[in-house]
Amino acid sequence: MPGPTKRRPPDTQLLGFLTAYDRTIADLALALREIILEEAPDASESIYQVYTVAVWFGFSGKMKDMFCYITTHAAHISLGFPRGASLPDPNRVLEGEGKAMRHIKFKKMSDLERPFVRRYIRTAIEQVRPVTTADGSGKTVVKTTAAQKGAASGPAKRHRAKL
Repeated sequence: MPGPTKRRPPDTQLLGFLTAYDRTIADLALALREIILEEAPDASESIYQVYTVAVWFGFSGKMKDMFCYITTHAAHISLGFPRGASLPDPNRVLEGEGKAMRHIKFKKMSDLERPFVRRYIRTAIEQVRPVTTADGSGKTVVKTTAAQKGAASGPAKRHRAKL
């Protein structure tokens, strides 16, 4: 189990992106982010704001080496695993039908407190450790799509307007 770590506050752009969601959803996403970073304090995070807010976690900064992600939705958040189809699922909580990805849905804060949540994250980390030799930079990178660069919309536009 990881020892005490220095808390990494969320990026201000992430906070801005999350304003488009109900407070419960935003708080759930931030709480899950905290759990992931407690399990992998040196993980890098890549934040995307597209049709949803997505935060990907990994050690090399390359998408192929990411071990999990958070996505926001109107009524829940998801903890996703790029290699979820090969994750053991003794609690039968993984959802998804694709070749590789699986996810777990969370609707309320108490859902995050279930003990198996951290076990799935740790197992996903173990899956990528042999793939990458990088230790992780612990950096946050906000990714912007080409469409957003030309004409910001939604929460990204509101956030920039506040600056």
